[in-house]
Amino acid sequence: MPHADYLIIGSSHAALSALHTLRMHDAEGTLTMVTRDATLPYSPTVLPYVVSGRSSPERVFLRDDRYFREQNVDFLRGAQVEKVAAERSAVRLADGREIVYGKLLVASGARPVIPAIPGLDRVRFHVLRTLDDALGLRDAASGAQRAVVLGAGLIGMHAAENLAKAGAGVTIIEMQQHVLPGYFDADAAAMIEKTFAANGVRLATGAQVVRVEPGVPGCTVMLDNGDALDCDLLVVGVGVAPVMDFLAGSGVDTDRGVLVDDTMCSSVPNIWAAGDVAQARGFYDGAKTLNGILPDAVEQGRIAGMAMAGDPGVKPYPGGVPLNTYTFFGQHAVSVGAHGDGVAGAEVVRSVDAERGRYLKIVLADNRLLGIFGINVAFDPGVMWELILRRIDLARVRERFLQAPQEAARAVMSQTWR
Repeated sequence: MPHADYLIIGSSHAALSALHTLRMHDAEGTLTMVTRDATLPYSPTVLPYVVSGRSSPERVFLRDDRYFREQNVDFLRGAQVEKVAAERSAVRLADGREIVYGKLLVASGARPVIPAIPGLDRVRFHVLRTLDDALGLRDAASGAQRAVVLGAGLIGMHAAENLAKAGAGVTIIEMQQHVLPGYFDADAAAMIEKTFAANGVRLATGAQVVRVEPGVPGCTVMLDNGDALDCDLLVVGVGVAPVMDFLAGSGVDTDRGVLVDDTMCSSVPNIWAAGDVAQARGFYDGAKTLNGILPDAVEQGRIAGMAMAGDPGVKPYPGGVPLNTYTFFGQHAVSVGAHGDGVAGAEVVRSVDAERGRYLKIVLADNRLLGIFGINVAFDPGVMWELILRRIDLARVRERFLQAPQEAARAVMSQTWR
């Protein structure tokens, strides 16, 4: 039976960050990486660009075979994990193979949520989470005349834009009252909605799908307001959920994700989790939360790798802070941190220029940044993320920061970063 000192389930950002860190601290230990994908590692964030044709599928991979050989990694593609037997430190794959491990990292990512809509299981629909999904949607988009997108999160909005650019008539259906509800407030969302409408995309917000009926060539989507939308292409983008079914019976504590401490260790001492699957401490209130963003995946993977290697210099996870960047029809939106709702002493400073399509919202508490949100306003989201995490006091540059956050943040960075 194969044995790995370190076994990593998954191959995207958290997994690769952990691999890199482990090899920095332990160049000799045996290391196996298992992924359900049949391809080399890639980032889910690049998939909308594969759909649009801006990125060639051959050029999206994060690592090549040579990298794994040089790092002395046994990289197993197309290997589905079926069960983790924690009591004997073993993982069973779907083909019956077993791997015994010394330390295990669960970085298995997430899969699309499929809503329980009557009739949905009787029609063909697309999701967007894997490279195969992206290629399938790209091919379908080229011939679509009428498309319906369920969900106005980032996945749904990207899909709708690509379909509209391909010439399809597109309708987005969102249960909440505005698009991108997890990232922007109603005022910012209204500006994004206006741009989509100007590009021919119909928006049905505050609407719910009650059933889907098969049709020729596609289906009919029935809404709770009585509308019936015929389409030949249906995209489901209502969210994702962590892949962790293989942990059933393992003793690993789970909630919405794998519950981890500040070194990414689970309730079982030799099992860690990082990335989309990890439910870790939130930055603002300490509550365990999922924070499925790329920078956090890299940071969590790095911390997990250090902890697995026994590095005494590992520092505790500072807590999850949301960060998302979004481009749409040539415009740019950024969402970093918290909106300040329910936070005692939170101060919100907002600037809206609807004619120029510019929006800026800054949330402060005790002159420390809690969140910043912008549309067509230049600022570095990574720098803002660090200002929040480091709890930098902005009192002496407050007015400058409110007027020109990018310039002020860079000045603070040059003086305080260590």
